[in-house]
Amino acid sequence: QVQLVESGGGLVQAGGSLRLSCAASGISIYAMGWYRQAPGKQRELVATITRGGSTNYADSVKGRFSISRDGAKNTVYLQMNSLKPEDTAVYYCNAESWDRSSYWGQGTQVTVSS
Repeated sequence: QVQLVESGGGLVQAGGSLRLSCAASGISIYAMGWYRQAPGKQRELVATITRGGSTNYADSVKGRFSISRDGAKNTVYLQMNSLKPEDTAVYYCNAESWDRSSYWGQGTQVTVSS
């Protein structure tokens, strides 16, 4: 059974930082990533990282967010700096297995106040 357990969301003032974590179990991981969904908007990619360490970022977070992974722990992190009110959303962890099956976490709320 695949499980993705997220942590680290919360309320922060604009300009502040948060670090999200997502621990995966029951899956042989090809890639992991973070997506977000703001009220009334579609879910969008934030950042992804492959098992080999290749990363991809949405233009809106480049230079502010950093994704990393601990392969031994099957855990992915999202360091979010210089947060803006427009970063407010529910952030979802995603894990993709080698057969390209995709799994989602339950989501964690990030709220940035102005």
